This record gives sequence, structure tokens and C-alpha cells, in this order.
Amino acid sequence: MDPLSFFLVPQNVAHKQYEALRSYFVEGQTANQVARRFGYTYRAFTSLVATFRIKLSDHMNSSMFFVESHPGRKEAEGTLDSKSIIIALRKKYYSVPDIKVVLDSSGHFLSEKNIYNIVVQEGFSRLPRRSKLARQQLNPVQIQADKSVPLSFKEEVFKSSNAGILIFLVLIKRYDIDGLISRSAYPSTSQISKTVSILCFLALKLSNRRRYSADDTWCMDRGMGLFAGLNVLPKAAWYTSYSDRVTPDMNRLLLQQLHRLWLKNDLLDDTTNLDFTTIPYWGDDSHLENNWSGKRGKALGSMLAVLAQDPQSGLIDYGSADILQKDESTVILEFLDFYRSTGKGKDEPLRYLVFDSRLTNYENLRKLDKEQVKFITIRRRGKQMIDRIKNLPVSGWQTVKVECAGSKHRTLRVYDERVHLNGYDGEIRQIIVTGHGKIKPAVIITNDHDLSIEKIIRKYSRRWIIEKTISEQIEFFHLNLVSSSMVIKVDFDLTMSILAYNLYHLLAMNFERYENLSVQKLYEKFVMNGADIEIGESEIKVKLKKKRSLPIILESMERYSRQKYSWLDKKKLTFEGATYS
Repeated sequence: MDPLSFFLVPQNVAHKQYEALRSYFVEGQTANQVARRFGYTYRAFTSLVATFRIKLSDHMNSSMFFVESHPGRKEAEGTLDSKSIIIALRKKYYSVPDIKVVLDSSGHFLSEKNIYNIVVQEGFSRLPRRSKLARQQLNPVQIQADKSVPLSFKEEVFKSSNAGILIFLVLIKRYDIDGLISRSAYPSTSQISKTVSILCFLALKLSNRRRYSADDTWCMDRGMGLFAGLNVLPKAAWYTSYSDRVTPDMNRLLLQQLHRLWLKNDLLDDTTNLDFTTIPYWGDDSHLENNWSGKRGKALGSMLAVLAQDPQSGLIDYGSADILQKDESTVILEFLDFYRSTGKGKDEPLRYLVFDSRLTNYENLRKLDKEQVKFITIRRRGKQMIDRIKNLPVSGWQTVKVECAGSKHRTLRVYDERVHLNGYDGEIRQIIVTGHGKIKPAVIITNDHDLSIEKIIRKYSRRWIIEKTISEQIEFFHLNLVSSSMVIKVDFDLTMSILAYNLYHLLAMNFERYENLSVQKLYEKFVMNGADIEIGESEIKVKLKKKRSLPIILESMERYSRQKYSWLDKKKLTFEGATYS
């Protein structure tokens, strides 16, 4: 097409309309002439003229025919709104991650990549490497968190980055743990009931909060607030104030109520494993005793705690903190009193106590024998005992096969005999074990003279479960991170850790083939997830983000979809999958 034809014979519709209107208004041609020249009917062209006049009156000028092209992805409306905030923070030398925290807290959800692109487009150079002190000295942006109040439960939709913990609500309701808390002796406040108060602590425990002082995140998450029936969780000062009102008797009462609950649901077997754990204290420890910390590899000023666990279900049945060294040997008797004071007494299923050599002395072993409780423990191996074992007659040794993990078996050499111990009135059964992978032989003692050697060794070997549990308590529930801006009583913190740990194990029981996962793995695989939360008239929908394990969660939660929650305005809680990851 030559240039003259381009203007006289336009092919594009918008160009054709432009040339026709120009001929009519600029060149002064009549409507009939223009219509014939450009192929319009008279009525169609007069309608075009009328529409043009209307658009001009609405201040639409050349954009009707001439559109300026802007190549590339169009900026979202949220990005435009956030740009001024990003620029202002960058001028104060805030890094991209710091800017994202501020934007998320103020309701502007942009990715770090998007923030970085805006920073680059505005001409900011890369920040120099700075020390931690230099970053802390930045003038912080003050973000006022909402005051924690009971949720109104009006219809609304909001997002949460910690919504995965809401799946524990179905277990709390299923086992009536909320009812136990409401019947406990824990205090309430003028605004928050005792059930909601304890749920506030559980929300932090279940969501793997490493330091309570990180209150710039959890006290602004609407999903974590919903867990307790609040708009947001309370701030750090409230937690400290509430903990000050809690007494050891309140913790013991809750553990007794939970013990009855586990018995009622057949979650306790005939064997209990006991062990000590050390909770370090990082303040002025002059009033504390030095206890050995396996995690730290040294003795340090700390509080000594004991845990009792059922090896079959994995539940922790008992815990007590701040034990003095002079009372170590009586802990096992205190646990027996606790066990029998919560139910049917001697008719309860407890038959075996399994523990380490340092847990008690030989005099208390005799007391267990009189209470008709079987025990399995291990003796400390001195040089004289090692020499005696080396001189035992070869004819007394026998070979046994003991079941191990994965349906495998290990062949061991054992020596079964009866011995007398100082402080223990009567004979006790002693089983010496070699070939178990250790340099020194293991010396097991028990008052059960009838149980087979294989079963005794199997029962004691499963004591590693409570050692693994203690490790998880330290790693996941952070028993050794009590030094933070939130001061919580250690015995109360231990009780909340026990309850949270048991909730994780109850959750694992709902997921076939995942019963033996550690708490950390359960959290990463099932709990760590965000969601869109929709509060409706009669139910609360939690639309969890796409995740590989999401179908297992949805299938399991479907069984509890008819439950109603008193602290959630008696609404049902349902779980769905979101359309994005």
C-alpha cells in the first residue's frame, strides 16, 4: 500500500472512523458525502457523529483513536500502593526482607522479588554489608498491633501464614481437652476465659515459635488468634502476667485430668518409661544446683525435670520440674502416687516401670516391689563388676535373639542370674547382656522372675523412646530457650509442652503410616501451612494452600466436620484446599 492510499482508503476500523469524522468536521463535507465515501449508511454515520460528541463531553479525547503502548507486565494496584512505603523505608536503609515484614504487617503482601525490582527501578544501589549492631540501630518502623479481644465472628475473609495449627482444634474437641481445661484450676481474666487463655499458650507451642520475643509476627497473625477464638493473640506482657498466677498444683491437676483421659481412651499400656531432663537457666544461677546437661555436654546451673512416657502410644503421661538433687531418688515414688491417685488405684494397667540407674536407689526398688510394681532398670558398671563379668563361667552364658526395629532381630549373649543388692531385701534378677554394640556389657536388674529374657531386653531397649522425646522437647518445644523477653514459669511451660507434644502424637495417629515421625517432621509435613480463612454464618472454612500432604489432611479432617466449637461461637470448622500453593 502506498502512503496516499493509507490515508484515503483506511483499513483499520478506528482509523476509518477518524478519517470519516475529520472529513465531516474539518473539511466540511455533508453527512451523505462522507457516508458514501467511506461505505457507511446515512443513519450509521450520524450515530457515529452523535457518539463522538458524547465522548468528547465526557473528556475522552485522542485516547479514542490513539492508544499509547506500554510493553511488559502491567503493575498490580497493590504494587502501586506499596511503592511509596518501599521508597520511604529504603531511604532509611531498610533491607528487602525488613521491608517485606513491614509491608506484610500493614496489609500489603508483596514478594521479596517484587520489592527488589521496585528498589532497583527507583535507582537505589545495593546496601553495604552491615554488622548486627548497625542493623539494630536503625530507626524502627512502629506498627501498632491490634488489641487482643474475643472475635465477633462476623462474616469476613482473611489470610493467615500459620493456619496449619487449626487442625489441632479437631483433636482438642474430639478428646474433650477443652472441657478438661474449663474444669481445671487455671485462672481466667475479665476478658479471656481459662480455656481461651490456655489455647493462647498452645498456639505458640504448636506453631514452633523458637523465641517468644519474636512478637512482631505471632501477635498479628489472624489465624493464630482464631485458634483461641480471638482476633489476634495477646502480646508478650499478657503471657508473663498470666504465668505469674499459675501454681504447681494447677499444673498437677491438669496432668491428672489428662491421665484419666488417656486411660479412658485406652492410650496407656502396662509400661511407663521415666527419665530426667535438664532445663538450663541463663540468668543469675546462684540459687540453682548444677545438673548435667547432655545437650551442652557439661554441668550447669539448671532446673531438673522428670518425664514419664508410655512407650506404646508415645504420649507423655507425667512431668514435674524443679526437682532437687536430694529428692531425685523419691521421684519414682511420687510418680506412682500420681498414677494411682487419678483413677482405680492398683487396678490400673501399670505393671512395669523402666528407668535409668540414676533415677532411684535400691531402697526404693524394694518399695516398688512391695507395691507389686515390676521394674526394669540398669546397674552402674564399676571396675569390680566388669572384672567379675569377665570371670563368669562360660557354661552359664546363652544366646538369644531379640526383635529390633523393622522386624529384624539381633543375636545377643546373655547371663541370667540371681543376686543380692545392698538396701534391697531379697534376691533380684540380674541379666548381663553383651553383643549389643557397646564396649561395656549392659547389666539389667528386675524384680520380674517370670518374664522371658527376650521380652525384658526388648522392654528396656525401648527406653530410648523417652530419650528421643526429651530431645524433641528441647529441639522443638525449646525447653532450653527460656531466656526471652517473655518470662514464663518453668513448670507451667513444661506442662504446656507436654500437652502440645501429646497433641502432635494424637495427630500422627490419625495419619496412617506416619505414626513414628518426629514432631519436627510432623510440623514441616502437615502443620506448616498458610490458608485463606472464611468465617460464615454457621461454619468457618479454612482453605489450606496446596501441599503434597494436603489430601491426607483433608481426608482425616473430614471425619470431624460436624463438630462445633464453643469458643468459636459454636460454629463448625471445615478444611478445604486452596487453588494456589
